[in-house]
Amino acid sequence: MTICFLIPSLALGGMERVMSLLLGEFSKKNIELHLILYGKDKSIEYPLPENVTIHQPSFSYSKNTRLLFTLKTMLFIRKEVKKLKPSTILSFGEYWNNLVLLSLSGLKYPIYISDRSQPKKNLGSLQNKLRDFLYPKASGYIAQTTEAFEIANKNKWNSNVIVIGNPIMQVEDNNRLEKQNTILTVGRLIPTKHIDELIELFRLTEAYEWRLIIVGGDSKNMSLLSYYKGLVKKLGMQNRVYLEGAQTNVADYYRKAKIFAFTSSSEGFPNVIGEAMAHGLPVISYNCTAGPSDLIVDGETGFLIEERDQMDYVTKLKKLIQDSDLRNHQGKQGKIKVKDFEASLIAEQYYDFMFKTTK
Repeated sequence: MTICFLIPSLALGGMERVMSLLLGEFSKKNIELHLILYGKDKSIEYPLPENVTIHQPSFSYSKNTRLLFTLKTMLFIRKEVKKLKPSTILSFGEYWNNLVLLSLSGLKYPIYISDRSQPKKNLGSLQNKLRDFLYPKASGYIAQTTEAFEIANKNKWNSNVIVIGNPIMQVEDNNRLEKQNTILTVGRLIPTKHIDELIELFRLTEAYEWRLIIVGGDSKNMSLLSYYKGLVKKLGMQNRVYLEGAQTNVADYYRKAKIFAFTSSSEGFPNVIGEAMAHGLPVISYNCTAGPSDLIVDGETGFLIEERDQMDYVTKLKKLIQDSDLRNHQGKQGKIKVKDFEASLIAEQYYDFMFKTTK
């Protein structure tokens, strides 16, 4: 059997990390694995098994010849797939799935697709129309969350839809660091993460012996890090709120923290919530679109707050701050919950869905 995986790149990102983990698990099976990287970014930031054959176009991207680059990319994808004759195909990425489906139009290979951003995302008029037209032609659609599943069915994107969450790395209890009175959040600094709101919610707890640690750097074309630092200074909270920027040792922050707080209003699948739970942290999060409700059992592994209900958020956050027994209970239950997302189990769900459907 041969599987062909398609993704624009393996640069740093959630979609790319999931693809690399899946390839790692599939490499343990007796399957021929091929990875087609067709985007303008040719970097590979994640380790890949030796038995994965990588295919990349020889031509480079240029803004001046964007249309030509797109057409050449489509021809490259079609040529490579026809040459490989795969048993099945897996494509990641909402805009990119349209490109892949167009490129392989008329070929008989089974194609499975998965969007990786929040399911209500507006792709723009043309891309939305292409999605409505092309997605039903795929052999199956893999939703990351229950809400994404419901949206896909409502929009009739495909008649064969399944929910498969993201793989979450399980954490051993080795190398424990001393816990500190720290509330942690992790993620790229973009407006939909609402870090300014989290700072205000933390201020309202009046938990003066606690700190809020924010780990994450600026997204492209944004400078929110300096803005948030200015906000912290304006509020006089320099000794209580710390913006750490992008970090490579994020695991150490999880190990030292006692609570994980999340204020995002838009997610595809919140990997950081899973990571926090794997480290035994209770999680408080708004019940946004989409994903927190697939991970957090309200009151048992953390707290799910109705979106933008700031008073309830502050009340529940204070409850976690004040009750160590509650934190320990929710943290332990969270570690049990995320075992459902162990990488080998998630990969097996992908495998079963693609090959059972194909048969």
